Amino acid sequence: MYNAIPLFVAALIAVGVIAIGCFYLVSPERISGSFGLNPPASDAYTRAWLRLKGIRDVASGLLVLTMMLTADRRSVGIALIVFAIIPLGDMSIVLGSGGSKSRAFSIHGVTCAVMLVVGLLLIHAI
Repeated sequence: MYNAIPLFVAALIAVGVIAIGCFYLVSPERISGSFGLNPPASDAYTRAWLRLKGIRDVASGLLVLTMMLTADRRSVGIALIVFAIIPLGDMSIVLGSGGSKSRAFSIHGVTCAVMLVVGLLLIHAI
């Protein structure tokens, strides 16, 4: 049972990232405020840039799910650790841009930490 928990959390992370990515694709101006920065302009160019984030999120989540189905736990763990760079970068951007510190740490920072812990657990799983 213990070994199943990190895989379950990895699947939750992947599905959550896919869902967030879908929101950015469908309605970027509605979800962009949750990122931790002031809501951006609602012009077509800004929406296009926000949709790039959506594509990145969907692809990242799908890759983790695909690896869970086709690779060993260690490989999934390595992928999660590598992908933890994304929320770390997002947190850094929010903090460096004068955005919400609470959202930077509670959304992006916690996501990064969970991905690192789960990745390490999967790498060292027996």
